[in-house]
Amino acid sequence: MTDILTPGAVERHLRARRDTGRALLMPYVTGGVTPGWTQYLRAFAAAGADAVEVGLPFSDPTLDGVTVQQASETALARGASTRRILADLAEVRDLGVPLVASTYYNLVLHDGPEAFCAALRRAGVDGLIVPDLPVHEADELADVAAAAGVDLVLLASPATPEPRLAEIARRSRGFVYAVSVMGTTGERATLAGSAAELTARLRRHTDRPILLGFGISTPDQAREAGRHADGVVVGAAVMRRVLDGAGPDDLRAFLATLRRALDQE
Repeated sequence: MTDILTPGAVERHLRARRDTGRALLMPYVTGGVTPGWTQYLRAFAAAGADAVEVGLPFSDPTLDGVTVQQASETALARGASTRRILADLAEVRDLGVPLVASTYYNLVLHDGPEAFCAALRRAGVDGLIVPDLPVHEADELADVAAAAGVDLVLLASPATPEPRLAEIARRSRGFVYAVSVMGTTGERATLAGSAAELTARLRRHTDRPILLGFGISTPDQAREAGRHADGVVVGAAVMRRVLDGAGPDDLRAFLATLRRALDQE
């Protein structure tokens, strides 16, 4: 993988906001999960999100917990596909915050990395997360994504050895996704103690924004995470509400509570 020194659109945006002292908030939504699902994106931006993660559903989401798996199954049952989701995103051009797609490497390989990344950019997507792609196998996609203007975000976990952690911190673009616990996504009662240690280790290797995810569900957890990382990713807590029937206004109100908690930190 080529080391790209020039920050892409996601990193420029997040750095600019972080450098004002703002804690970053990136909520997640599964693409195609409901009719008119892109209205959630507007609600997220209105609630103070700094970026939005859009999941491209896959039939075997090995790193996702029950809630996000259910959301993927719901979207697929509605006929969602990568092509249809990107077509929907292409109509959302005035959001004001970057869009970051997330999916599994099988979907990238289906069309090939070049065609996949080109389709992301045509849809206005600036970043990509592929959680099942380890850094030592990411060379091709990283180069293709960089050439297309897509920030390929890499993940680090508490179990990542120090040499590999340094490589992830150096090669990730946009931000570094710090996984707070070993396991799948999902809501948890408390923020894992390993989260603080992981972010401290990452800071020794990079000044790139660090966003903490997996298990952040409440304002208190967001506030605590903001003491360690530059911001938080909130997925399962959002999707549980969507699956329970919450509309865009409900999600805007929920995310506003997280935004206030982060701003108080």
